[in-house]
Amino acid sequence: MTDSEPREPGNHVRETTDTAPGRSLVLCGARLADGRTVDVRLVGDRIEAVGTAGSLRTAHDGGSRVDLAGYLLLPAPAEPHAHYDTALTAEPPAPGAAAPGPEEVQRRATEAALLQLGHGATALRSHVHIGDVAGLRSLEAVLQARRALRGLVELTAVAVPRLLTGAAGAEGLAMLRDAVKMGAGAVGGCPDLDPDPGGYVEAVLEVAAEHGCPVDLHTEGDDPARLARLAAAAGGLRPGVALGPCGGLARLPHQVALRTADRLAAAGVTVVCLPQGTCGMLERPSPGSPSRVAPVRVLAAAGVAVAAGSGALRDAANPVGRGDPLEAAFLLASHGEARPERAYDAVSSRARAAMGLPEVRVEAGFPAELLAVRGAELAGALSLAYSRIVVHRGRVVARTSAVREYCDLAASPDPGLPRQSQG
Repeated sequence: MTDSEPREPGNHVRETTDTAPGRSLVLCGARLADGRTVDVRLVGDRIEAVGTAGSLRTAHDGGSRVDLAGYLLLPAPAEPHAHYDTALTAEPPAPGAAAPGPEEVQRRATEAALLQLGHGATALRSHVHIGDVAGLRSLEAVLQARRALRGLVELTAVAVPRLLTGAAGAEGLAMLRDAVKMGAGAVGGCPDLDPDPGGYVEAVLEVAAEHGCPVDLHTEGDDPARLARLAAAAGGLRPGVALGPCGGLARLPHQVALRTADRLAAAGVTVVCLPQGTCGMLERPSPGSPSRVAPVRVLAAAGVAVAAGSGALRDAANPVGRGDPLEAAFLLASHGEARPERAYDAVSSRARAAMGLPEVRVEAGFPAELLAVRGAELAGALSLAYSRIVVHRGRVVARTSAVREYCDLAASPDPGLPRQSQG
């Protein structure tokens, strides 16, 4: 797999001119999830028109065209639960190496964001620890990465304090308010690690109400009484409350999980599960308490909005984390938690809704946030989603090309194997 787009035989992706902001772009001959083959014209950051293949031209602005024959065109996924302040730290530092400074955190956050953009996610939400020795430096580094990436991908930060209650929590509470003033787009944290989980939640909700920002809390969800109190306190809060990864719900007795799911649904809380693995804030898998993904089918049946995120990206919690939204959807589908369409919905429309972003459809008037994946239908794309073209705000911002070749056996006739993967 390469980051560039070589012009190998069978690759039909061509861009005739640049895609400067505000200019038109026509995506030609793309297949939609409903089976239609269409042209899609983008103007600025919106979809202007969708028509039958061959019917649309660029606007009168010297716009460009991209041939998407052989590609499936989808609403772009989003990443609702990443950890960029710790991303790409799986390898321990060299002996005697100094602790990473803000510049190193910014570099890793930028690299992690670009990796996920290459996978197709055009909107990203990263949880960032504040307090302790680092104070607000890691948050500032992630916000600097956000500014550097503007125009390529939308990155928001969730401020995550360690303690918020008692004498030890006073500093964390003040720092949480400072984090919002600095530019954190949401407030969160891990109430299960505070001596007073209920008080922690109340403090987070108070700050959120003061500043009108969303809440995104990290909880294992293995205490149904605590979840019920959290749901009751958060119910009706605008712009919204998300919880994740809630893997502990899968370890509860079925009837208890059902009742808990009903309470979360009644409160309008979104659950963000992590099919690709834990992110290390709480989860410590052991033979007696294995790591689990939240029970998506149970939650969805109760009416809970369920999104899916990536969690750790090659850090100590998951040294092989890929940060690929399509892999998260693949895992939900392959484990029987959702049909392919609902699984992709969890990493696209549900993820965007959890982040307070507008809906995306491949229809006129909707935001031009799109992902083209080589393939003919969604299940196959989730299985072999290698070659990808990413559109953000009406511009092609990332391309990934995968080419599969087989060696020639000099003593054998040509077996007729394919040279170009359809993945």
